[in-house]
Amino acid sequence: MAEEAGVGTDCRDGDRKEVVNEIRDWSELTSVCLTDIFRRLSLEDRWRGVMVVCRSWLHAATDPTLFSSFDLEAAFEAAGAGRPDTPFWWTPAFQRRVDAMLESASLFGAGGVREIRVRHCSDVSLCFAAERSPNLEILSVRNSQCLTDASIVAITSLCPLLKELDISNCYEISYKSFEMIGDCCPNLTVLKRNLLNWLDPSQHSGVVPDEYLRACPQDGDREAASIAQFIPWLKHLEIRFSKLTATGLISISEGCRELELLDLFGCANLTGRAVEQAHANLKSIKTLVRPNFYIPRSVYHAERYGHWRLYDERFQTNVFQI
Repeated sequence: MAEEAGVGTDCRDGDRKEVVNEIRDWSELTSVCLTDIFRRLSLEDRWRGVMVVCRSWLHAATDPTLFSSFDLEAAFEAAGAGRPDTPFWWTPAFQRRVDAMLESASLFGAGGVREIRVRHCSDVSLCFAAERSPNLEILSVRNSQCLTDASIVAITSLCPLLKELDISNCYEISYKSFEMIGDCCPNLTVLKRNLLNWLDPSQHSGVVPDEYLRACPQDGDREAASIAQFIPWLKHLEIRFSKLTATGLISISEGCRELELLDLFGCANLTGRAVEQAHANLKSIKTLVRPNFYIPRSVYHAERYGHWRLYDERFQTNVFQI
């Protein structure tokens, strides 16, 4: 770990001088200094690099202050090379890897974890994290195909400070979870409950298992009613590709009067009239993302997608107009 001393020469300006290289022994750095240095590295660099150098570096790299945030999003984006998903990420083997990292980070955080952003985790690891992260404020677990309402029960009961929750594409989590969220998390203002694109499933073909795509939640109106009833103080709500109808949207607009952002992109069961009525109800709204969704003409002309003509007529998008 120490750089060896050496003697060199400096011949600038015609003068010959001996230069002695200073000996630097990195093993003599205190744990505090090492932790401060490691804080400047990415999570991946700490996890794959410094943790395996030596015992003292491992100790410094697992300091609880380095794990107030456990965010794997940058790693997912880099590994995906521009793609939102890869087939391997939907396998049990990959889920076990994510679970192991999440459980380790929860232990290293020693109760100080405030932010978790992962994908493809399970009930086991998330409940483990909930038990050890009472100060958790931000949780994003999108694309976690094995998460169920049991995880939400654990999170809401053990992490009452939660402010932001992303359970997008978690099809095993039902409308029942929203009651628990409302009862236990009064600080929650951001909820993301987006679904995979079921209008054009070819976008996920060969990546997401077909049986999972077919399991897309059908009870959009029930989920909307639960959100409106139990979490009326929301300010940010994303429900992309939800199958809610005008009934569910009106429930949200009448129940969640404090909404400042509402994302309805891809909600093909809505009508333009319902969207306008909801917009009028939401006096605090600043951003309303409408359901408009472009469907490739080659897909539209397929007979089984004939219902999209009705979608185009509802919103007058002229996407299919020749």
